[in-house]
Amino acid sequence: MKLTADLIIDAGMAVFAQTGYHGFSVRQVADRLDVHAGSLYYHVPSKAALLQLMADRVARQAYEAGTAALASLPAQAGWPARVTAQAVALRQSIRQHPGGAIMLAGSPKTLSPGALSLMERLLATLAEAGVPPEHCGTAADTVLSHVTGYVLQEQSDPPAVPVTAEDVAALHQSFPWTVAAAAAHEPDEKFTRSLDLLCAGIETLIRPPSEGPPSEGAPAEEPDGGSQR
Repeated sequence: MKLTADLIIDAGMAVFAQTGYHGFSVRQVADRLDVHAGSLYYHVPSKAALLQLMADRVARQAYEAGTAALASLPAQAGWPARVTAQAVALRQSIRQHPGGAIMLAGSPKTLSPGALSLMERLLATLAEAGVPPEHCGTAADTVLSHVTGYVLQEQSDPPAVPVTAEDVAALHQSFPWTVAAAAAHEPDEKFTRSLDLLCAGIETLIRPPSEGPPSEGAPAEEPDGGSQR
């Protein structure tokens, strides 16, 4: 088998799904490919470089999915719909990769072009919506962090201890609000509703356009808001 960067990334993704970030090593990737670790370094110079390539693949797939989602929106779609389309596509994309949320969360630190492209497009969407520059970065970070955190929960392992009927009854008794909230909506609907809340919060940051100075001859206002007499 001829080694290529794509084959190494494929093997790296499979190993990462089993080991997570801290247990990941180039030697394990080489073992999966049944080659010596040294032969991988011709294509991928380091563990950090391999992790960057893996994160970039996930991010690029998410970017392409977001492009398709945006293209399917009607021309008159507002900025909340555009933000939601990008976030939904991102969630669907990273869910396809066990550990994809972890890789994506760390990808900006590795300067992954794919992850930076996701951020750039989301920032542009928010800026075009009228979010002030000083708030755009925080708003975009909040949306992306929410998506990765949501998927991290979805991809987490089930409880090690079996949950019995008695356990469920006890939870209902002790935490009725929490149990009711958890069961209120299906995961997809819950995710969409959470994006609605985020967009509603971001909308409060959008400043209305300035009305400009009063026209010539218009009555001036008193400091207390009353008109001059």
